[in-house]
This record gives sequence, structure tokens and C-alpha cells, in this order.
Amino acid sequence: MNLKVSSVLILTAALALSSCGKKLGQFASENFTVNPNPLEVVGESVPAQITARVPAKFFLKDAAVTVTPYLVYDGTETASQPYAFQGEKVRGNAPIVNYEYGGTFSIPAKFEYVPAMAKSELQLGFTVTQGNKQYVLPRVTVANGVIATAALANAATVNPAVAVDAFQRIINEKYAADIMFLINQANIRADQLNSDAMVELRKEILNASADSTRVIEELNIQSYASPDGTMAINERLAAEREKNTTGYLTGQLKKDKITEFGDLTAQFTAEDWEGFQKLVAKSNIQDKDLILSVLSMYKDPEQREREIRNLSNVFEQLADQILPQLRYSRITASINVIGKSDSEIRALAANDPSKLNVEELLYAATLTDDNGKRMEIYDTAVRMFPNDYRTWNNLGMTQFIAGDYKAAEANFKKASQMSGASNEPAMNLGLIELLDRDYDSAKNLFGSAAGVSALNDALGVYYLKTGDNAAAVRAFADSKSNNAALSQILNKDYSKAKQTLAGISTPDATTYYLMAVLGARTNNESMLNTNLRQAIRMDSKMADKARKDLEFQGFNLSKALN
Repeated sequence: MNLKVSSVLILTAALALSSCGKKLGQFASENFTVNPNPLEVVGESVPAQITARVPAKFFLKDAAVTVTPYLVYDGTETASQPYAFQGEKVRGNAPIVNYEYGGTFSIPAKFEYVPAMAKSELQLGFTVTQGNKQYVLPRVTVANGVIATAALANAATVNPAVAVDAFQRIINEKYAADIMFLINQANIRADQLNSDAMVELRKEILNASADSTRVIEELNIQSYASPDGTMAINERLAAEREKNTTGYLTGQLKKDKITEFGDLTAQFTAEDWEGFQKLVAKSNIQDKDLILSVLSMYKDPEQREREIRNLSNVFEQLADQILPQLRYSRITASINVIGKSDSEIRALAANDPSKLNVEELLYAATLTDDNGKRMEIYDTAVRMFPNDYRTWNNLGMTQFIAGDYKAAEANFKKASQMSGASNEPAMNLGLIELLDRDYDSAKNLFGSAAGVSALNDALGVYYLKTGDNAAAVRAFADSKSNNAALSQILNKDYSKAKQTLAGISTPDATTYYLMAVLGARTNNESMLNTNLRQAIRMDSKMADKARKDLEFQGFNLSKALN
């Protein structure tokens, strides 16, 4: 063999052996960018998109690398799904990195959020495989910390749906009786004044006059003539019937010494075509459809009468069955029944609830803002009215507010079994599922609670917890709550969020903390310090939270924390 050729072969073999024994170099933090950086909580997880830029002539052709993102915090770490890529000579299905030119690759990462992650490092671990060899490269830190503002979403602060009472302090009752007249007559006959209906009407008026809890609001007389005969005659008849009925009623009130009876009003209708049409429609007259068609075809009263009289085969039935019913005066008494006052209901709820009906007892609970007292009232309501789903639902509502979620859930389930088509228990059970982080069950229950007024806030928190911040804003609409303001902050609508927080009727520590976050995000240091100070006054734990919160990175918090 030629010595020169032999030397070349030996050199080539040496280089090949040298290449096979070469290890992949270390990655540097400059090779990676992270979006977002720092990381942010979305819903209840911490997602990140890591972009790797591999330089030319770096990635060995026979190397395969598995990259595992780790979030390291508080002496522990959580791993995300590993991601692999490989050199050109490796057999596999991972993305290939070209040795000559390098390449750019995306590495998705996602971690289930825990509060300790606020102070953390996002590290990348590398496991390299070359042939039969495997080794680990040093980790690289690519991001620091987690902004956890989204984690302030709180289902426990959503007001459960209350099943409302039907209490009415003033209930209007109407009592009526008719005085019937003979054809072409307006005089009131004695037998008409002694009819059962007239006797009962007079009794109700007398009783209302003597009862301090009942007030006669109005006495009304409406007199009618049937639509046969000329308009002039019918108008005179109806007017006389009204006059005679008014005279009778006025005299009877005087005789019964009733002086307080509200307004006494009277009207007459010369030809009661509306009543005629209704009576015909309900009758068994054979040609009633023909009569009704005449009424629809002709609007002039006199023409209507002529056309109906031309139906000679049915007019006698009308004269016998229908027209007599349209010659009358109707006396109507409108009486208001005055219920118990608020003070009476409060006193009875506390001392003698047995004297309250279910509507009054449910209403009594709305007269206090003390959740403990409301719980006592609803507990009484459950014992007195165990078959009314509202008592169980509302007792559960007060237990939810008090933080006794197990008891609340049991009562919401009891209410759900009894409620039929009512949706409040479904919404409230959805809140329990939100707290248990069973979001699919919560969504299904909320879907069964359409029309419940409190549902929007519950849905808003559901969307926050599942990371759909835009949907949360739509669900909250104009709600004034910490959760609603949080959704607006996460969507960067800071002006709207400020209005929402300012509109909260009973601000708490979280309200002021969110206002401090707004101060930081809008670079308003005075706003930040003022509100953070107030948040810490209301809840001292907010100080430690603020120290770790990257929302306030770059701001001097000494004025607020000291």
C-alpha cells in the first residue's frame, strides 16, 4: 500500500473515532427565551412557551436530547412534559436539528399552580443520548418567578342564589257582584239586591270597613246595555242603570255607616259588543262561527245589529241565551289587605315564629345583614316548612357564606330534590363543585341554572378558574365584585377595573390589594402604597404576600409595609 494513502486512511479513522467520542456542549441561558417572563398564572396553571435557538455547528449529528422544564421553588420542584429533539443521524421521530445551521424550536411547558411558586425559577434539564451512552448536562435557568394575580379568583366570595319569598305587604283583593236588568228597563229589582253574590259583596265591604288591616281602595260601577236596539236607546238605558246603581250603592254605604271607601267611580257602556263576542264564542249556538264572522267584518254597531238580525234562524237563540246576560251593572270592591310591618315580622321571627307563614318567615331573613341571624331564621323555616325547597336552599346559602361547605352542600342537595323546575339549588351546587375544582361538573350544573340572577358571577369565576379571561369579563358584565375587577385586570382594562373596585359596596382586603396592583400596573406609586397599606390593615397576611408578589417588582414598598 502506498504510504501516503495509508496515512490518509489512518487520519480519517482517527477523526471518525474522535467525532464518535465527542460529547454535546453545554446549553446557555442565552439560547432560550420564555413567554411570558416572569411566568403568569392562567386559571389554575402556569403555562410557558420556551423558544430554543440552537447555534450552528453545536448540535451533534448523533445526539438526541430530551429537555424537561422544571419549576423550582421552596426546596421542591415540579416537572412539565419533556420535549425531545435529535441530530441528523439519529433514527427517531423527534424534530431534527441541523448541524450546519442549527435551528429554532418551541418547547411548551405547563405547571399546576401552588402559592409557593411565586418565588421560583424555571429551569431546563437536559438528558443526552449518543449511541449507547447517556449523560446529563447542567441545568439552565431561563426565567424567574410567577405572577399569581389570577389566583385571586375566589369562588367562596360568590353569593349563592337565594330562593326568594313571595311576601307582599299589600295584597289587593277584588270582590264583585252583578245586578241584572230586564230588557229596556233600568230599575233595580229587589231580588237582585238579595242575590247571594250581592249579599257576599256587602259582607266583604262591611268586614273591610271594620278591619284595620284591610283598606277599601275603590268601589267601581260599570253598567251595560245589550247591543240590540238603537244606539240612542241603549246609551240612555246604560246611563240610567249606572245612575240607579250608584244611587243604591251610595245609600247602602250611608245605611251601613261606611265613610272610608276610597274612590267611588262609575262608567257605562252603551252596547257591549266585546261581552257579546265573548259569550257567543263560549256558547253552544250552532251558527256561532257565522255570528263571529259578522262581528269581524263589520265595525259599525248599527250595521252589525242589522246583519245579525238578518240571521233570523239564530237571532231568537241570541235573544234568549246571550243578550239578557249583557243587561247589568257590575259593582266591584277593590280591597287592600295590609300585612305585618317589618318590625312586627322581626319581633315574631325572634320570639314567636309560629305566627308567621312561610313567605313572612323567608322575608324576615332579608331584614338583617347578619348572616348568623339569617341562618337562625332559615333553620326555623326548615323545621316549620320542611316541604318548601326554599327553606333548605337558603339555609345552605348562609352556611356557604359562613364557610361550612359540607353542610351547605347537603342542604343544596336536599333543595334540589324538592325544587322541580327551580334552578337556584343547581347553581349553588355548581359553586360547591367550583370549590372542589371539578370544573366539568360545575359547568353542567350552571347550565341547568339558566335565569338565576346570581349565575353571572358564578360563571365569571368558572371562566377565571379555567383560564378564559375574556369570557369571564363578558359573564361578569357590570357586576361590582373583586372577581369581576380581577377579570378586567387580567384583560388589561385598567380603567374599567378601577371603576368596578370603586363600586364595591363593602370593600375588603382583596379589594384594596387589587387596587394596589392597578397602581403598580399603571405606574402610580401613590395609588399602590395607599391601597396596599389599607389591605394590610384589614388583613396582615397581605404584607407577606406583597413582599413576594412580582406585580410590585421595581417598587419601594417600605411606605406600605412599615
